[in-house]
Amino acid sequence: MKKLFVTALIAALAYSGATAADGNKRKRVDESKMGAYLMVYHKDADHGLHMAVSYDGYKWSALNNDKAVIASDTIAEQHGIRDPHIFRGPDGGFYLAMTDLHVFGKRDGIRDTEWERDGKKYGWGNNRGLVLMKSFDLINWTRTNLDFTYLGGKWNDVGCVWAPEVCYDDKAKKIMVHFTVRFGAGKESIYYIYTNDDFTRMDTKPVEMFSAPDHKYSVIDSDIIKYKGKYHLFYVSHEHTATPVHATAKKITGPYAIDTLYQDGEKRGHEAPNCWKRIGEEKYIVMFDNYRTNPHNFGFVETVDFKTYKPIGYFDQKGSPMTRTNFSAQKHGAVIWLTKDEALALEQHWNK
Repeated sequence: MKKLFVTALIAALAYSGATAADGNKRKRVDESKMGAYLMVYHKDADHGLHMAVSYDGYKWSALNNDKAVIASDTIAEQHGIRDPHIFRGPDGGFYLAMTDLHVFGKRDGIRDTEWERDGKKYGWGNNRGLVLMKSFDLINWTRTNLDFTYLGGKWNDVGCVWAPEVCYDDKAKKIMVHFTVRFGAGKESIYYIYTNDDFTRMDTKPVEMFSAPDHKYSVIDSDIIKYKGKYHLFYVSHEHTATPVHATAKKITGPYAIDTLYQDGEKRGHEAPNCWKRIGEEKYIVMFDNYRTNPHNFGFVETVDFKTYKPIGYFDQKGSPMTRTNFSAQKHGAVIWLTKDEALALEQHWNK
């Protein structure tokens, strides 16, 4: 199995003045040069980072024969990662963010308790931070571990920091990370921070971006995409059965106005929406994790206007164009574009 090289820059530090120089920066490749897709996801079996490649956005093949491309015990304080998200930045770099959490730490002999801290006080799946990584070739990475309790004050009682996603604020000209936060065992809402370009520190303290009215119920798993001058937020509402909801704003940080236009036809609880554009088409895909299926699977809907949505089924479902060649039971995925050369280089590295 090939190795992936990681250089750790900061361990368990949330708000720091550390920097990392990178002389390998290059300009962002435009859509006309793109010819493949990369999906990142995690699996409950190993809590590591997995990757899959597609050349048409329909047929997907896992790299490394669906073994983890980054072992979680090499990068995470809890020896497990979840909810990976990847983003191509304006400098051409790849920004990877993950939840630092091992759900089955006791089962796997990593800790003696079900959770890292008291479950009654801090809730299910409690954790304290995120894993941030950056690469220019998807093979050699730098890493930063953010522990939000280092911020002090109310952050000493943070119950969860989950599902980070990376984007770029065109107005602030900064890399932005938004994520789910819970204090104690309360209701979750969405916060954001800005980071430095090297992805090695927070440049701002966390600010709440979106919540349920009066925090009456939890909202989790935010995903943002820009379309025709507006920012489109998909998030998961726990007001009733867990389901994605759509909202829009003029600014990436909100305020967001909820609408009822998004419909995916799924009646069971589902989460982790991720929206991505098909290369060379005015067509967008919303992918979600149907965690109520066994084994876990992803569902997909198409839209051309963010007003009407067409379900196109699940991976390997009869009649669905979405297929997998060598993996299953994937969880909480995200998709970006690659050039064909980038995809081929990944396959050459991992599939020998």
